[in-house]
Amino acid sequence: MNANAAMGMEIREPAYAWGQRVIAIDDLVNDGSHPECAVNALLAARGSVGEVVNIGHAQELNEPVYLVQFAGCVVGCLEIELVPAPAGLLPETAT
Repeated sequence: MNANAAMGMEIREPAYAWGQRVIAIDDLVNDGSHPECAVNALLAARGSVGEVVNIGHAQELNEPVYLVQFAGCVVGCLEIELVPAPAGLLPETAT
């Protein structure tokens, strides 16, 4: 049983799925949590298209956290930092 369930709090379901393409709605800068880049370095510019490669959960916020592969690096994002990419924006990769 996780801490949220023990406190009677429902875990919020993610809005995005693994493999889904998303767009950064603002510049995403390093808050210090990305060890390979300088603090305040631009990780993904506003409008960058990425793909959700993993989904976690921030217990203290009761929010999903998405690892999104943008060109150049993987960035941890909250839902408020992303919007879904429209279908057909980029060619789909063959699976």
